[in-house]
Amino acid sequence: MRIYDHRTGQAEDLPSGRVLRVQVLEGAGHRALVVADLLRRIGERAGREVPVACSPDLSVRDGDWTDYNIAPFELLGWDAPPPDADLYIASSTNVDAGAPCVLVPPESGDWHPVLADAGMDPLAARLAMLEVRYRDPLELTASRLMTAAARLDAWRSLVAGWARSPGRPMDRDHARRAEAALGDDLDSPAALAVLDEIAADPDVPPGAKLETFIHLDLTLALGLVAAIGAS
Repeated sequence: MRIYDHRTGQAEDLPSGRVLRVQVLEGAGHRALVVADLLRRIGERAGREVPVACSPDLSVRDGDWTDYNIAPFELLGWDAPPPDADLYIASSTNVDAGAPCVLVPPESGDWHPVLADAGMDPLAARLAMLEVRYRDPLELTASRLMTAAARLDAWRSLVAGWARSPGRPMDRDHARRAEAALGDDLDSPAALAVLDEIAADPDVPPGAKLETFIHLDLTLALGLVAAIGAS
């Protein structure tokens, strides 16, 4: 897997080894947490252990991240020395990191009230973050969140329908393309586009579409099976 290291200005292979230690540095927003979680899921799917630690910064300590399908990270104490990470995730270039450093600009916009007022699934915000390359600026407007929520609801409805069809093996060609996109500097928009392609492909049986969506959602963590069995 390659990821852009802002120290060198180019995509670099991730450090090798069974364990990949990741640290999210101070000043990060929810978007950086989603990126860290995505990295952890990709690494774990490849058989690696990926512990993620957070610096003691209130911007990432407050709130419940599990609503965004982000499992808890290790929270460092205020007096704890920073660990020697294999990969750092930062929000600004003003970082002197001795290991590869991924730069994730914090998302802008007062988007939390939008989610609450609209009764929107927080995973719509996760999807909206994944719809933009992690290195690009992102403003989480109400319009962007509503568009992501509609896309997520449409996928969930399709998955619920496919679940009533005969079982079939997943479509490995589509799955490999999505995984290759994620492995190429976390190109999540390209991986998400593969889901749209699978859904629209008449040559892929519904059962295979279901299995492929489930397989890819183990990494994307968008709760795509949420509508299965719903009335």
